[in-house]
Amino acid sequence: MGVLTVEIDPDTERVLSELTSDGRSTTDVIREAIHIAGRLRWMEQARTDAERLGNDPDDLAEIRAIRRELGDADAW
Repeated sequence: MGVLTVEIDPDTERVLSELTSDGRSTTDVIREAIHIAGRLRWMEQARTDAERLGNDPDDLAEIRAIRRELGDADAW
């Protein structure tokens, strides 16, 4: 397992103090923060990809073709 050393500014130190006030260790809080940051990055990438694919002219043309073939009936 690796070791991480960071210098934190006073604002970050205050937030860290708040997050550890319930008895959790600094290590646990930082691990959780890194995992949350990773999930947020993944979600942002997924949103960007979905937006790009949702605006792709070829994909939109394919969707229109499928709708014409299957009919526009609402599934609900």
